[in-house]
Amino acid sequence: MSEGRRHQRSEGARPADRERTPRGGGERSGAVPRPAERREPEGRGEERERGRSTRREARDLLHDVRAPNVDLLAGRNSVREALLAGRRRIYRLAVAEGAREAGTLEEILTLAAERQIPVQRIPRADLDTMAEALAHQGVIAQASPYPYAEIDEALALAKTRSEDPLLLVLDSLEDPQNVGSLVRTAEAVGVHGVVVPRHRAAPITAAVSRASAGAVEHLLVAEVTNLARALELLKERGVWVVGIEDEAAAQDYRAIDLAMPLALVVGSEGSGMHRLVRERCDLLARLPMRGQIGSLNVSAAGAVMLYRALEAREAARRAAP
Repeated sequence: MSEGRRHQRSEGARPADRERTPRGGGERSGAVPRPAERREPEGRGEERERGRSTRREARDLLHDVRAPNVDLLAGRNSVREALLAGRRRIYRLAVAEGAREAGTLEEILTLAAERQIPVQRIPRADLDTMAEALAHQGVIAQASPYPYAEIDEALALAKTRSEDPLLLVLDSLEDPQNVGSLVRTAEAVGVHGVVVPRHRAAPITAAVSRASAGAVEHLLVAEVTNLARALELLKERGVWVVGIEDEAAAQDYRAIDLAMPLALVVGSEGSGMHRLVRERCDLLARLPMRGQIGSLNVSAAGAVMLYRALEAREAARRAAP
């Protein structure tokens, strides 16, 4: 091969070599960049910073939830009813990231926007930590403490509605599920107020609110130091006190006319009513038991009596001239 042809072949190889080399020089395409030259994908830095910010917000929220004078509401019904009732101040909401914002949650977010309540979206795991044992359903609210009322407010509410007072008295119930269930029934039948002792009883907590499906947010609940004394005051105001108790001296609940100013007393889960509370009752009522089980759960027995009272009142209204 002549020297000229060798030179021509060498010249022809150069364009292909140049195509494999990036413009402006540097390393060939496909080469692994040196560590110092690696670049983070576009947007990854912002995403990481958002993640750090969300974790910081979750930590701050957890700290605030555990602060004094801040109550936690967990669960969609509890939070929605607190917003609708408007009796508590809602400081802010925490919503699980990725939660489907439809149905009740959509309503909650709409109410929060109307009231200019801040909403934070945080990882569900952080929401689990904040809610502890409560089932939060993807939403938690920071709220002011439950607004307890006075017995006189419940009596005034009955007067405003032109109705005889109907009160539910809980004697030292300690299970939040029972309290919540009874409160839910009480709200459903139009009870004017609930009376609970301040000591040795379940207070109105997030667990009670959730068990009541948020009904407690709409009810007047009076917390008293001395339950027996509170019953005496009610009797002085013309209210009849009827205790639910399974004992020989108690009457069949169907034989008692409950269409009157009434306070129904439900005893504690284990021992029933305390002696002093029982002694303040004008009447004792019992539910007949035909099966092998000797008694009902307190929330079930209370529900039967509340609806019996509602039935008697509606019958009296229908019979009135």
